[in-house]
Amino acid sequence: MDTIVVRGGSRLRGEVAVEGAKNAALPILFAALLTDEPCVFHNVPQVVDVRTALRLLADLGAEVQQEGTTVWVRARHLRSVEAPYELVKTMRASFLVLGPLLARTGRARVSTPGGCAIGARPVDLHLKGLQKLGATVDVVHGYAEAEVQRLQGATIYLDVPSVGATEHLLMVACLAEGSTRIEQAAREPEVVDLARVLIGMGARISGAGEDVITVEGVSRLHGVEHTIVPDRIEAGTFLIGGAMTGGDVFVRDARADHLHALLLKLKEAGAEVLEDAAGIRIRGHTRLRSVDVKTMPYPGFPTDLQAQFMAAMTRAEGRAVITETIFENRFLHAVELNRLGADIKVQGNAAVVQGVEKLTGAPVMATDLRASVSLVLAGLVAEGETVVSRVYHLDRGYARLEEKLRALGAWVERRRE
Repeated sequence: MDTIVVRGGSRLRGEVAVEGAKNAALPILFAALLTDEPCVFHNVPQVVDVRTALRLLADLGAEVQQEGTTVWVRARHLRSVEAPYELVKTMRASFLVLGPLLARTGRARVSTPGGCAIGARPVDLHLKGLQKLGATVDVVHGYAEAEVQRLQGATIYLDVPSVGATEHLLMVACLAEGSTRIEQAAREPEVVDLARVLIGMGARISGAGEDVITVEGVSRLHGVEHTIVPDRIEAGTFLIGGAMTGGDVFVRDARADHLHALLLKLKEAGAEVLEDAAGIRIRGHTRLRSVDVKTMPYPGFPTDLQAQFMAAMTRAEGRAVITETIFENRFLHAVELNRLGADIKVQGNAAVVQGVEKLTGAPVMATDLRASVSLVLAGLVAEGETVVSRVYHLDRGYARLEEKLRALGAWVERRRE
């Protein structure tokens, strides 16, 4: 099993370009199931989760070709409407094939999902929404089984603004008869990017990026060519790394309008943030100040940057309270950061981080995707050597992370065991 070894003490300096957004690419790839025509996607990140998605599409019978960051998909002849446990267990976004398969063929059978171990993330909202659209849905022996004669538009109220449920129902509603209204919809940029793809395929969608999305169903969708939006979470990770190491980093393609909450908090912590059309530059001049954050649905502070921000707060001046409102059990990295000498106390859905003068390298274990990168960031400011194990979590969402960090001046290497 691979490990990543980090030697602390280097300030990140230079320029780094971000990949396309993994969380946009996955539903967009699955949207290709809604048509029998070719779809071409550019700026697709070369990460493990995307490889899993392409394997799943091929397993269902789609033709898939990849050249660098461009992917060509044509789901002309589907040979299966079942997504097996072996593929879905490693990535919960695989569950999003259920709706497109149902809309395209009238039936689907998909294993209930896996992914990161960060608490209960049930698919109830997805299934209730599909039922609202006229489908019969049952969960039998760990599989969601759905059938429908004709999808019918409906008004669907989401109890929480779930990104996955919004994306799922948005795709299905495109081929439903009549009008669908999704209330308390997620507003994330990845949802908006999916909507752009669907509109490019001939869907009639209004309100994407707002809390009510309206879809007028059409009889069929056609092929599309689309460039995936830049990954705001990867961009945020490098911005936090630049700030906490006292560095000077320009993150090319980072979009300030997608990172408003993070940028405000970094400025509050004492970092200098410079925005322009090409990206965002961050300078960390002195020891950061402790600032409180609370994760919220977009446009609030993203839960996917909570672990990285906690790593930055471990050596900040003062005390920070980090409150997690999106997922339960998303403080597993706190225990590992404490192994490095951090002073973090978890109290329910809040973590109290008392800044310390120094961290010291030690063996630590990644527990999920974002926690894994937070440990790498902490290693950058720890004295000595930090060894991060179970880095397969990291590979699910970050492409060439070690290479990019080395280009910014960090001492980072992957050891294959």
